Amino acid sequence: MTATGEDHVTARGGPWWWARRRSAVFDVSLAVVSALECGLEGFPFARDAGIPVAAGVVFGLLAGAVLLVRRRWPIAVVLVSIAITPAQMGFVLGVVGLYTLAAAEMPRRIIASLAGMSLVGTLIVTFVKTQQDMVRGDLELGDWFVPFAAVTMSLGFTAPPVLLGLYVGARRRLMESLRERADSLERELQLLAERAEERAEWARNEERTRIAREMHDVVAHRVSLMVVHAAALQAVARKDPEKAVKNAALVGDMGRQALTELREMLGVLRSGGDERRERAASVPPLAAVGVAAAAAASRAVDDEGPCLAEIEELVGQSAAAGMVVDLSVEGEARSYAPEVEQTAYRVVQEALTNVHKHAAGAKTYVRLAHRVSEIAMQVENEPPEEAASSARLPSGGNGLVGMKERVSALGGVFVSGPTDAGGFRVSAVIPAS
Repeated sequence: MTATGEDHVTARGGPWWWARRRSAVFDVSLAVVSALECGLEGFPFARDAGIPVAAGVVFGLLAGAVLLVRRRWPIAVVLVSIAITPAQMGFVLGVVGLYTLAAAEMPRRIIASLAGMSLVGTLIVTFVKTQQDMVRGDLELGDWFVPFAAVTMSLGFTAPPVLLGLYVGARRRLMESLRERADSLERELQLLAERAEERAEWARNEERTRIAREMHDVVAHRVSLMVVHAAALQAVARKDPEKAVKNAALVGDMGRQALTELREMLGVLRSGGDERRERAASVPPLAAVGVAAAAAASRAVDDEGPCLAEIEELVGQSAAAGMVVDLSVEGEARSYAPEVEQTAYRVVQEALTNVHKHAAGAKTYVRLAHRVSEIAMQVENEPPEEAASSARLPSGGNGLVGMKERVSALGGVFVSGPTDAGGFRVSAVIPAS
Protein backbone atom coordinates (compact mmCIF):
# COMPACT_ATOMS: atom_id res chain seq x y z
CA MET A 1 0.00 0.00 0.00
CA THR A 2 1.29 3.45 -0.88
CA ALA A 3 1.46 6.62 1.12
CA THR A 4 -1.23 8.62 -0.72
CA GLY A 5 -4.01 7.99 -3.17
CA GLU A 6 -2.18 10.00 -5.83
CA ASP A 7 0.89 7.78 -5.55
CA HIS A 8 -1.39 4.77 -5.67
CA VAL A 9 -2.74 5.92 -9.04
CA THR A 10 0.42 7.23 -10.67
CA ALA A 11 2.36 4.15 -9.73
CA ARG A 12 0.86 2.36 -12.76
CA GLY A 13 2.46 4.83 -15.20
CA GLY A 14 1.12 6.51 -18.31
CA PRO A 15 2.23 8.90 -21.08
CA TRP A 16 2.58 12.62 -20.38
CA TRP A 17 0.03 13.83 -17.83
CA TRP A 18 -2.13 10.71 -17.85
CA ALA A 19 -1.92 8.45 -14.83
CA ARG A 20 -2.80 5.32 -16.79
CA ARG A 21 -2.63 4.25 -20.40
CA ARG A 22 -6.32 3.46 -20.35
CA SER A 23 -7.07 7.09 -19.46
CA ALA A 24 -4.91 8.31 -22.35
CA VAL A 25 -6.68 6.03 -24.84
CA PHE A 26 -10.08 7.16 -23.53
CA ASP A 27 -9.24 10.87 -23.82
CA VAL A 28 -7.83 10.43 -27.31
CA SER A 29 -11.05 8.69 -28.35
CA LEU A 30 -13.17 11.50 -26.91
CA ALA A 31 -11.00 14.10 -28.64
CA VAL A 32 -11.44 12.32 -31.98
CA VAL A 33 -15.22 12.18 -31.55
CA SER A 34 -15.34 15.84 -30.52
CA ALA A 35 -13.12 16.89 -33.45
CA LEU A 36 -15.28 14.99 -35.94
CA GLU A 37 -18.43 16.53 -34.49
CA CYS A 38 -17.03 20.06 -34.61
CA GLY A 39 -15.63 19.40 -38.11
CA LEU A 40 -19.06 18.39 -39.40
CA GLU A 41 -20.63 21.39 -37.72
CA GLY A 42 -18.03 23.54 -39.46
CA PHE A 43 -19.93 23.20 -42.79
CA PRO A 44 -23.03 25.16 -41.72
CA PHE A 45 -20.85 27.54 -39.68
CA ALA A 46 -18.74 28.34 -42.77
CA ARG A 47 -21.86 28.83 -44.89
CA ASP A 48 -23.51 31.15 -42.37
CA ALA A 49 -20.29 33.07 -41.68
CA GLY A 50 -19.43 33.44 -45.37
CA ILE A 51 -15.99 31.88 -45.10
CA PRO A 52 -14.45 28.99 -47.05
CA VAL A 53 -15.75 25.59 -46.07
CA ALA A 54 -12.23 24.27 -45.52
CA ALA A 55 -11.57 27.05 -43.01
CA GLY A 56 -14.74 26.19 -41.12
CA VAL A 57 -13.90 22.49 -41.04
CA VAL A 58 -10.32 23.11 -39.89
CA PHE A 59 -11.59 25.48 -37.22
CA GLY A 60 -14.02 22.82 -36.00
CA LEU A 61 -11.39 20.10 -35.97
CA LEU A 62 -8.97 22.23 -33.96
CA ALA A 63 -11.64 23.35 -31.50
CA GLY A 64 -12.90 19.80 -30.92
CA ALA A 65 -9.38 18.43 -30.46
CA VAL A 66 -8.91 20.67 -27.42
CA LEU A 67 -10.73 17.97 -25.46
CA LEU A 68 -7.45 16.04 -25.48
CA VAL A 69 -6.12 18.22 -22.65
CA ARG A 70 -9.24 18.11 -20.49
CA ARG A 71 -7.45 16.48 -17.51
CA ARG A 72 -4.52 18.89 -17.70
CA TRP A 73 -6.35 22.17 -18.34
CA PRO A 74 -10.11 21.73 -17.76
CA ILE A 75 -10.66 25.49 -17.52
CA ALA A 76 -9.22 26.01 -21.01
CA VAL A 77 -11.51 23.31 -22.42
CA VAL A 78 -14.61 24.95 -20.93
CA LEU A 79 -13.56 28.40 -22.13
CA VAL A 80 -13.10 27.06 -25.69
CA SER A 81 -16.53 25.41 -25.56
CA ILE A 82 -18.07 28.71 -24.42
CA ALA A 83 -16.23 30.60 -27.16
CA ILE A 84 -17.56 28.36 -29.96
CA THR A 85 -21.10 28.27 -28.61
CA PRO A 86 -22.24 31.07 -30.97
CA ALA A 87 -21.00 28.91 -33.87
CA GLN A 88 -23.43 26.20 -32.70
CA MET A 89 -20.75 23.56 -32.43
CA GLY A 90 -18.96 21.68 -29.61
CA PHE A 91 -21.77 19.78 -27.86
CA VAL A 92 -19.44 16.91 -26.80
CA LEU A 93 -16.70 19.41 -25.99
CA GLY A 94 -18.98 21.44 -23.70
CA VAL A 95 -20.56 18.51 -21.87
CA VAL A 96 -17.32 16.63 -21.23
CA GLY A 97 -15.49 19.87 -20.36
CA LEU A 98 -18.07 20.86 -17.72
CA TYR A 99 -18.01 17.35 -16.25
CA THR A 100 -14.20 17.34 -16.05
CA LEU A 101 -14.15 20.82 -14.51
CA ALA A 102 -16.69 19.88 -11.82
CA ALA A 103 -14.90 16.59 -11.02
CA ALA A 104 -11.49 18.27 -10.71
CA GLU A 105 -10.21 19.76 -7.46
CA MET A 106 -11.13 23.30 -8.41
CA PRO A 107 -12.52 26.05 -6.16
CA ARG A 108 -16.31 26.07 -6.20
CA ARG A 109 -16.43 29.72 -7.29
CA ILE A 110 -14.53 28.90 -10.49
CA ILE A 111 -16.81 25.97 -11.25
CA ALA A 112 -19.90 28.09 -10.61
CA SER A 113 -18.59 30.98 -12.72
CA LEU A 114 -17.72 28.88 -15.75
CA ALA A 115 -20.89 26.82 -15.48
CA GLY A 116 -22.89 30.06 -15.30
CA MET A 117 -21.09 31.45 -18.36
CA SER A 118 -21.84 28.26 -20.27
CA LEU A 119 -25.47 28.36 -19.15
CA VAL A 120 -25.92 31.98 -20.24
CA GLY A 121 -24.14 31.40 -23.54
CA THR A 122 -26.28 28.36 -24.36
CA LEU A 123 -29.42 30.22 -23.26
CA ILE A 124 -28.72 33.17 -25.54
CA VAL A 125 -27.72 31.10 -28.55
CA THR A 126 -30.72 28.80 -28.19
CA PHE A 127 -33.07 31.74 -27.73
CA VAL A 128 -31.77 33.50 -30.84
CA LYS A 129 -31.73 30.30 -32.93
CA THR A 130 -35.27 29.36 -31.92
CA GLN A 131 -36.51 32.89 -32.54
CA GLN A 132 -34.97 32.86 -36.04
CA ASP A 133 -36.62 29.53 -36.80
CA MET A 134 -39.96 30.93 -35.64
CA VAL A 135 -39.53 33.99 -37.88
CA ARG A 136 -38.60 31.90 -40.92
CA GLY A 137 -41.57 29.67 -40.30
CA ASP A 138 -39.57 26.53 -39.60
CA LEU A 139 -41.42 26.22 -36.27
CA GLU A 140 -45.10 27.03 -35.94
CA LEU A 141 -45.59 27.21 -32.18
CA GLY A 142 -46.64 29.84 -29.68
CA ASP A 143 -44.45 32.57 -28.31
CA TRP A 144 -44.06 30.60 -25.08
CA PHE A 145 -41.94 28.01 -26.83
CA VAL A 146 -38.95 30.28 -27.40
CA PRO A 147 -38.07 30.95 -23.74
CA PHE A 148 -39.10 27.40 -22.80
CA ALA A 149 -36.76 25.90 -25.36
CA ALA A 150 -33.95 28.26 -24.39
CA VAL A 151 -34.20 27.52 -20.66
CA THR A 152 -34.65 23.78 -21.20
CA MET A 153 -31.72 23.47 -23.58
CA SER A 154 -29.37 25.55 -21.42
CA LEU A 155 -30.24 23.65 -18.23
CA GLY A 156 -30.10 20.27 -19.92
CA PHE A 157 -26.75 21.14 -21.47
CA THR A 158 -25.18 22.49 -18.25
CA ALA A 159 -26.75 21.00 -15.10
CA PRO A 160 -26.34 17.20 -15.64
CA PRO A 161 -22.59 17.23 -16.42
CA VAL A 162 -21.88 19.68 -13.58
CA LEU A 163 -23.88 17.70 -11.01
CA LEU A 164 -22.40 14.39 -12.17
CA GLY A 165 -18.89 15.85 -12.03
CA LEU A 166 -19.41 17.19 -8.51
CA TYR A 167 -20.63 13.76 -7.37
CA VAL A 168 -17.75 11.88 -8.99
CA GLY A 169 -15.18 14.36 -7.64
CA ALA A 170 -16.57 14.09 -4.09
CA ARG A 171 -16.58 10.31 -4.30
CA ARG A 172 -13.02 10.28 -5.66
CA ARG A 173 -11.80 12.53 -2.87
CA LEU A 174 -13.57 10.34 -0.33
CA MET A 175 -11.85 7.23 -1.68
CA GLU A 176 -8.47 8.97 -1.60
CA SER A 177 -9.12 10.06 1.98
CA LEU A 178 -10.04 6.51 2.98
CA ARG A 179 -6.95 5.17 1.21
CA GLU A 180 -4.73 7.69 2.98
CA ARG A 181 -6.34 6.81 6.29
CA ALA A 182 -5.76 3.11 5.66
CA ASP A 183 -2.11 3.83 4.81
CA SER A 184 -1.76 5.92 7.96
CA LEU A 185 -3.25 3.13 10.06
CA GLU A 186 -0.88 0.65 8.45
CA ARG A 187 2.09 2.85 9.31
CA GLU A 188 0.82 3.27 12.87
CA LEU A 189 0.39 -0.49 13.25
CA GLN A 190 3.91 -1.03 11.96
CA LEU A 191 5.22 1.55 14.41
CA LEU A 192 3.29 -0.09 17.25
CA ALA A 193 4.70 -3.48 16.28
CA GLU A 194 8.24 -2.05 16.32
CA ARG A 195 7.64 -0.46 19.71
CA ALA A 196 6.15 -3.68 21.02
CA GLU A 197 9.22 -5.56 19.86
CA GLU A 198 11.43 -2.99 21.58
CA ARG A 199 9.41 -3.35 24.79
CA ALA A 200 9.69 -7.11 24.57
CA GLU A 201 13.44 -6.87 24.09
CA TRP A 202 13.65 -4.45 27.01
CA ALA A 203 11.62 -6.85 29.16
CA ARG A 204 13.90 -9.75 28.22
CA ASN A 205 17.01 -7.71 29.05
CA GLU A 206 15.54 -6.64 32.38
CA GLU A 207 14.64 -10.24 33.14
CA ARG A 208 18.12 -11.48 32.33
CA THR A 209 19.67 -8.74 34.47
CA ARG A 210 17.37 -9.49 37.38
CA ILE A 211 18.04 -13.23 37.21
CA ALA A 212 21.79 -12.66 37.03
CA ARG A 213 21.65 -10.32 40.02
CA GLU A 214 19.56 -12.74 42.08
CA MET A 215 21.77 -15.69 41.22
CA HIS A 216 24.88 -13.71 42.12
CA ASP A 217 23.45 -12.57 45.46
CA VAL A 218 22.23 -16.03 46.40
CA VAL A 219 25.27 -18.00 45.30
CA ALA A 220 28.19 -15.65 45.90
CA HIS A 221 27.68 -15.11 49.64
CA ARG A 222 26.98 -18.73 50.54
CA VAL A 223 29.74 -20.13 48.39
CA SER A 224 32.22 -17.54 49.66
CA LEU A 225 31.52 -18.55 53.25
CA MET A 226 31.79 -22.20 52.29
CA VAL A 227 35.23 -21.56 50.75
CA VAL A 228 36.37 -19.66 53.84
CA HIS A 229 35.19 -22.44 56.14
CA ALA A 230 36.78 -25.06 53.91
CA ALA A 231 40.09 -23.22 54.08
CA ALA A 232 39.81 -22.98 57.85
CA LEU A 233 38.84 -26.66 58.03
CA GLN A 234 41.93 -27.58 56.09
CA ALA A 235 44.09 -25.53 58.45
CA VAL A 236 42.73 -26.92 61.72
CA ALA A 237 41.82 -30.45 60.65
CA ARG A 238 44.83 -32.00 62.46
CA LYS A 239 45.35 -29.46 65.24
CA ASP A 240 41.77 -29.08 66.47
CA PRO A 241 39.50 -31.92 65.32
CA GLU A 242 36.53 -30.52 67.29
CA LYS A 243 36.72 -27.17 65.51
CA ALA A 244 37.17 -28.98 62.22
CA VAL A 245 33.95 -30.91 62.79
CA LYS A 246 32.17 -27.64 63.63
CA ASN A 247 33.45 -25.98 60.46
CA ALA A 248 32.46 -29.00 58.40
CA ALA A 249 28.94 -28.78 59.80
CA LEU A 250 28.78 -25.08 58.94
CA VAL A 251 29.93 -25.82 55.40
CA GLY A 252 27.18 -28.42 55.05
CA ASP A 253 24.52 -26.08 56.45
CA MET A 254 25.55 -23.27 54.10
CA GLY A 255 25.58 -25.60 51.12
CA ARG A 256 22.07 -26.80 51.95
CA GLN A 257 20.89 -23.20 52.37
CA ALA A 258 22.39 -22.23 49.02
CA LEU A 259 20.73 -25.21 47.33
CA THR A 260 17.41 -24.38 48.96
CA GLU A 261 17.52 -20.75 47.78
CA LEU A 262 18.53 -21.81 44.29
CA ARG A 263 15.74 -24.38 44.17
CA GLU A 264 13.20 -21.78 45.27
CA MET A 265 14.43 -19.27 42.70
CA LEU A 266 14.36 -21.78 39.85
CA GLY A 267 10.89 -22.84 40.91
CA VAL A 268 9.68 -19.25 40.77
CA LEU A 269 11.26 -18.75 37.36
CA ARG A 270 9.72 -21.93 36.01
CA SER A 271 6.25 -21.13 37.35
CA GLY A 272 6.58 -17.57 36.10
CA GLY A 273 7.42 -18.85 32.62
CA ASP A 274 4.38 -21.15 32.65
CA GLU A 275 2.13 -18.29 33.69
CA ARG A 276 3.50 -16.08 30.94
CA ARG A 277 2.90 -18.77 28.34
CA GLU A 278 -0.68 -19.26 29.53
CA ARG A 279 -1.35 -15.53 29.47
CA ALA A 280 0.28 -15.11 26.08
CA ALA A 281 -1.94 -17.87 24.66
CA SER A 282 -5.11 -16.10 25.80
CA VAL A 283 -4.33 -12.49 24.80
CA PRO A 284 -3.36 -10.75 21.55
CA PRO A 285 0.37 -10.52 20.72
CA LEU A 286 0.73 -6.86 21.74
CA ALA A 287 -1.04 -7.47 25.01
CA ALA A 288 1.14 -10.52 25.64
CA VAL A 289 4.18 -8.25 25.51
CA GLY A 290 2.59 -6.06 28.15
CA VAL A 291 1.86 -9.08 30.32
CA ALA A 292 5.46 -10.28 30.05
CA ALA A 293 6.84 -6.85 30.85
CA ALA A 294 4.51 -6.43 33.81
CA ALA A 295 5.39 -9.88 35.10
CA ALA A 296 9.10 -9.16 34.80
CA ALA A 297 8.70 -5.89 36.68
CA SER A 298 6.46 -7.16 39.47
CA ARG A 299 7.96 -10.57 40.16
CA ALA A 300 10.90 -9.10 42.06
CA VAL A 301 8.41 -7.51 44.44
CA ASP A 302 6.08 -10.46 44.79
CA ASP A 303 8.76 -13.11 45.42
CA GLU A 304 9.46 -13.79 49.04
CA GLY A 305 13.02 -12.87 49.93
CA PRO A 306 15.24 -12.04 52.89
CA CYS A 307 14.29 -9.25 55.29
CA LEU A 308 16.03 -6.95 57.77
CA ALA A 309 15.21 -9.25 60.66
CA GLU A 310 17.76 -11.70 59.24
CA ILE A 311 20.65 -9.18 59.31
CA GLU A 312 21.87 -10.46 62.69
CA GLU A 313 21.92 -14.03 61.40
CA LEU A 314 23.80 -12.85 58.30
CA VAL A 315 26.41 -11.08 60.43
CA GLY A 316 26.65 -14.14 62.69
CA GLN A 317 27.48 -16.36 59.71
CA SER A 318 30.38 -14.09 58.79
CA ALA A 319 31.54 -14.04 62.40
CA ALA A 320 31.40 -17.83 62.47
CA ALA A 321 33.66 -17.84 59.40
CA GLY A 322 36.32 -15.98 61.34
CA MET A 323 35.50 -12.38 60.47
CA VAL A 324 35.67 -9.78 63.24
CA VAL A 325 32.43 -7.94 62.56
CA ASP A 326 30.59 -5.34 64.62
CA LEU A 327 26.88 -4.65 64.08
CA SER A 328 25.21 -1.44 65.28
CA VAL A 329 21.58 -0.42 64.73
CA GLU A 330 20.31 3.13 65.16
CA GLY A 331 16.71 4.22 65.42
CA GLU A 332 13.57 2.22 66.05
CA ALA A 333 13.27 -0.86 63.89
CA ARG A 334 10.06 -1.09 61.86
CA SER A 335 8.73 -2.95 58.87
CA TYR A 336 9.30 -1.67 55.35
CA ALA A 337 8.07 -2.64 51.92
CA PRO A 338 9.34 -6.11 50.90
CA GLU A 339 11.49 -4.74 48.08
CA VAL A 340 13.13 -2.22 50.45
CA GLU A 341 14.01 -4.86 53.07
CA GLN A 342 15.24 -7.28 50.42
CA THR A 343 17.47 -4.63 48.82
CA ALA A 344 18.92 -3.56 52.20
CA TYR A 345 19.66 -7.18 53.08
CA ARG A 346 21.35 -7.85 49.73
CA VAL A 347 23.54 -4.75 50.05
CA VAL A 348 24.85 -5.85 53.43
CA GLN A 349 25.22 -9.45 52.24
CA GLU A 350 27.21 -8.52 49.14
CA ALA A 351 29.39 -6.08 51.07
CA LEU A 352 30.31 -8.81 53.58
CA THR A 353 31.00 -11.18 50.69
CA ASN A 354 33.43 -8.66 49.22
CA VAL A 355 35.22 -8.44 52.58
CA HIS A 356 35.63 -12.24 52.57
CA LYS A 357 36.99 -12.09 49.04
CA HIS A 358 39.32 -9.11 49.18
CA ALA A 359 40.04 -8.34 52.85
CA ALA A 360 40.11 -11.62 54.72
CA GLY A 361 40.83 -11.09 58.40
CA ALA A 362 39.97 -7.36 58.35
CA LYS A 363 37.71 -5.98 61.06
CA THR A 364 34.36 -4.94 59.64
CA TYR A 365 31.69 -2.54 60.88
CA VAL A 366 28.05 -2.92 59.83
CA ARG A 367 25.82 0.07 60.62
CA LEU A 368 22.08 0.17 60.06
CA ALA A 369 20.08 3.38 60.66
CA HIS A 370 16.26 3.60 60.71
CA ARG A 371 15.26 7.17 59.88
CA VAL A 372 11.94 8.95 59.39
CA SER A 373 11.63 8.55 55.65
CA GLU A 374 14.57 6.35 54.75
CA ILE A 375 16.82 3.53 55.80
CA ALA A 376 20.62 3.81 55.63
CA MET A 377 23.25 1.11 55.78
CA GLN A 378 27.03 1.14 55.72
CA VAL A 379 29.58 -1.65 55.67
CA GLU A 380 33.19 -0.59 56.23
CA ASN A 381 36.24 -2.75 56.71
CA GLU A 382 39.70 -1.88 57.97
CA PRO A 383 42.82 -2.70 55.96
CA PRO A 384 43.52 -6.46 56.02
CA GLU A 385 46.52 -7.69 57.94
CA GLU A 386 49.45 -8.63 55.77
CA ALA A 387 49.81 -11.95 57.48
CA ALA A 388 46.14 -12.81 57.16
CA SER A 389 45.41 -15.84 55.06
CA SER A 390 43.31 -15.39 52.00
CA ALA A 391 41.03 -17.95 50.46
CA ARG A 392 41.76 -16.41 47.08
CA LEU A 393 38.14 -16.20 46.04
CA PRO A 394 37.52 -15.20 42.42
CA SER A 395 35.72 -11.95 41.67
CA GLY A 396 33.37 -11.42 38.76
CA GLY A 397 33.07 -7.65 39.20
CA ASN A 398 29.26 -7.82 39.39
CA GLY A 399 28.73 -7.27 43.10
CA LEU A 400 29.00 -3.47 43.26
CA VAL A 401 27.13 -3.12 39.97
CA GLY A 402 24.26 -5.25 41.24
CA MET A 403 24.06 -3.32 44.51
CA LYS A 404 23.91 0.00 42.69
CA GLU A 405 21.23 -1.27 40.33
CA ARG A 406 19.09 -2.48 43.22
CA VAL A 407 19.36 0.77 45.16
CA SER A 408 18.87 3.01 42.12
CA ALA A 409 15.76 1.08 41.08
CA LEU A 410 14.12 2.16 44.38
CA GLY A 411 15.20 5.78 44.01
CA GLY A 412 18.04 5.51 46.53
CA VAL A 413 21.68 6.55 46.58
CA PHE A 414 24.61 4.13 46.51
CA VAL A 415 28.27 5.08 47.13
CA SER A 416 31.29 2.82 47.36
CA GLY A 417 35.02 3.32 47.43
CA PRO A 418 38.24 3.00 49.44
CA THR A 419 38.71 4.81 52.72
CA ASP A 420 41.60 7.04 53.75
CA ALA A 421 42.82 4.35 56.14
CA GLY A 422 43.19 1.83 53.34
CA GLY A 423 39.95 -0.07 53.85
CA PHE A 424 36.76 -0.07 51.82
CA ARG A 425 33.32 1.40 52.46
CA VAL A 426 29.92 0.63 50.99
CA SER A 427 27.04 3.04 51.78
CA ALA A 428 23.42 3.09 50.66
CA VAL A 429 20.32 5.14 51.48
CA ILE A 430 16.93 3.82 50.41
CA PRO A 431 13.60 5.71 50.68
CA ALA A 432 11.25 4.04 53.13
CA SER A 433 8.21 4.37 50.86
